[in-house]
Amino acid sequence: MKNTWKIGALLLACAQMPVWAAEKVYTLLSPDKQIKVEITTGGEDLTYSVSFGDTPLLVNSRIGLDAEGLEFTAERASKKERKIDQTVESPFYRFPSFQEVANEMKLKLKGGWGVTFRAYDEGVAYRLYTDTKDSLTIAGETAEFNFAKDFTAYLPYSTNEKKPEAMAYQNYYTVSKLSEARKLLAFLPATVDCGTAKVTLMESDLEAYPGMFVEAEGTALKGYFAKYPKTTKIHPTRCQEMVTSTEDFIARTNGEREYPWRVLAITDDDREMPVNNLVYALASPNRIGDYSWVKPGKVSWEWWNAWNLKGVPFEAGINMDTYKYYIDFAAANKLEYIVLDEGWYNPKGGDMLTTIPELNLPELVKYGKSKGVDIVLWTVFNVLDDQLEEACKKYSEMGIKGFKVDFLDRDDQTGVEMAYRIAEKAAEYHLILDYHGIYKPTGMNRTYPNIINYESVFGMEEVKWTSPENDMPRYDVTFPFIRMMCGHVDYTPGAMRNASKRDFKPMYYRPMSMGTRCHQLATYIVLDSPFTMLCDAPTNYMEEPEYLEFLASIPVEVDDTRVLLGKLGEYIVTARRNADNWYVGGLTNWDARDLTIDFSFLGEGEHYTATIVRDGINADRQAEDYTMETMDVDRTTRLPLHLASGGGFAIKLIKK
Repeated sequence: MKNTWKIGALLLACAQMPVWAAEKVYTLLSPDKQIKVEITTGGEDLTYSVSFGDTPLLVNSRIGLDAEGLEFTAERASKKERKIDQTVESPFYRFPSFQEVANEMKLKLKGGWGVTFRAYDEGVAYRLYTDTKDSLTIAGETAEFNFAKDFTAYLPYSTNEKKPEAMAYQNYYTVSKLSEARKLLAFLPATVDCGTAKVTLMESDLEAYPGMFVEAEGTALKGYFAKYPKTTKIHPTRCQEMVTSTEDFIARTNGEREYPWRVLAITDDDREMPVNNLVYALASPNRIGDYSWVKPGKVSWEWWNAWNLKGVPFEAGINMDTYKYYIDFAAANKLEYIVLDEGWYNPKGGDMLTTIPELNLPELVKYGKSKGVDIVLWTVFNVLDDQLEEACKKYSEMGIKGFKVDFLDRDDQTGVEMAYRIAEKAAEYHLILDYHGIYKPTGMNRTYPNIINYESVFGMEEVKWTSPENDMPRYDVTFPFIRMMCGHVDYTPGAMRNASKRDFKPMYYRPMSMGTRCHQLATYIVLDSPFTMLCDAPTNYMEEPEYLEFLASIPVEVDDTRVLLGKLGEYIVTARRNADNWYVGGLTNWDARDLTIDFSFLGEGEHYTATIVRDGINADRQAEDYTMETMDVDRTTRLPLHLASGGGFAIKLIKK
C-alpha cells in the first residue's frame, strides 16, 4: 500500500505540472536548407544547436540574461515566424546594395523576455529582448558557443593581460585547438575552423550595451562582457579617459528593448568570408537621412611617415609650410583629403578648441579648399565628447570635413554610448568620422553612414615598432577573411620602403613594410576602405611618378566586389568594379606562389586595357622591385602571375 501511495502521488504531481515544463525543440532552416538551428525550451536553460548539412557545428549552447527584478526561464509562451527578403541599401560599402534573405523565428518566454533567431544561407544570428516597462540592471549575459569537437580556432587575444577589456583591439590571430587556447579574453571577430565549414563569431547592432569578448573553455567559447564603469581617471599623455573601477553589473538599460545580435557567419568556401554581409544587414537602418554630403576618399597622411619630407626648403613638422605641402601633393594627385594627426592641438591640455600657435587653421582650410582638398582633424574620443557641441559647431563652420577619433580603447556600455553620441552629433553638423582605437565594427556605419572607416586592425602602424616575428604578410592574408567580415578597415597602407623577411627592421621615424612594394599596392584593392591613407611621405611617392599615378587612380567607392581566389592565411585575390572599370589585387604570405587570374568575370564581348603592376624578378631580395606592363584582355584571358615571398600584384582594367 505504501508504494502504491507513492506512485499515485507522483502521477498526481506530474498531472499538475504546467505544460510549459516539458522540453520542446524548435527547428529553423536557412533558405537553402543547408543550415539548421534547433532551439530547445522548457528545460532549465534555453539552448540552441547549429548544424551545416549533416555536420554538427555547435551543440547545446546556452542563452540567457541575469537581470535584477525579472525571472528569466526557458519556459515558452508563444512563437512567431516570418520570411525576410529585402534590399539593403549600403552606401560606401563593398556593394552599393544587396539582398537580405532569411527565415526568422521569435520565441516569447515566460518572465518578460524572449529570443529572435534568424537563419541565412550565410549563417545564423540571434538576439535577446526584454518586454517590461521598468528599467533593468543586467548583471550578466550567458552566451555560449559549444562546438561539437575540438576544432581549430583563430583568436585575437587582448594585448592587456592585467586588464584585458582595456586595449586598442589590435592583435594578430593565434591559431590553436580550442582546448589549447589561452585563458585570456579574445575580442571579436574570431573564427573556428570546423572542417566542413568555418564559423566566425561577430555581433551587430551593439547599442547602449557592452560588446562581447570570448574566452575558451574546453571546446567552447563563452561570452564575456565588460562591467559598467564606476570611476574613471584622465591619463596625462592625451587626456584619455580610462576606467579605474567598475560596478558588479554589465548594463543599465531600458526594460523594453532588443539586445545586440550574436552573429555566427558560416562559410564552406574561404572566398565567401570577406564578402559576408550579416553584420551590416542586421544593424539598425540609417538614422541621419540624407547622406549626400558624405564624401569618401584617399588621404595624404603625415603621422606614419613622421612628417619626414626631404628636399624641401622648410623645416618639416607640425607647421603651415608642411601641411600646405601635403595639400599641394594631395591636389596634384587628386586625393580628396589630408589628416592633421596628433599635435595640431596640445594633447596634454585636452582642449581641441585651441590650436597650437604654429598653425593658422582657418587659413589652412581656405588654402585646402582653393586646391580642392579637405581637412580631417585627429582627436581623442572623450576629449571630443567633452566639447562635442562646441567642437562640431566651430569646425564645421570653419570648413573642416570631419574627425579621426582615437583612443576609446574599451567597449563597456558607456564607451559604446559615447561612440553613438559622437556619430549622431557629427552627422548633425555634416562631419565625417574615422574611428580609431575602437572595438570591431558592429554595423554602426549603416546606422550612421558618416562613419566611413574603422581601425580595430593590426595595421601598418604596428611595423613602426613590432618584431619580425609578428608576421605581417601572413596577417595581411588572414584578417581580410575574418576581421573584414564585419566592416571597413583603416589599415593605412602605402609604404614606399619595403623589406624582405630577412631585411625587415622596426623603425619609428623611417618605417618600412614587411613584404614587397606590390604587396602594399594590392591592399588598396583587397581591403574595404572608403577612407584610406597614403601613409608614406609625399616626397617618397614623387620619386616614382608612374607608380604614384597608378596608386592614386584606384577608387575607394565600388559597385561590385568579388573574391576570385583565396585561402585563409595563405593568399587572396579580389576584384572590384567601379562603373565600367575593374581593379584586381592579390596578396600572398611569406610563401612565394604562382597564381592564374581568370578573367571570366568580365562581360561577354567586353574588351579592356590592363595595366599590370607585379613583383619584379628580384623582389624576393629587393622588395621594392616591381614591373609595370599593359596588355589587352577579355573574359577568355588567363594570366599567370608569380608572387614573390611577401608579394602581390595589382591590375587596372579600363574598358575600351
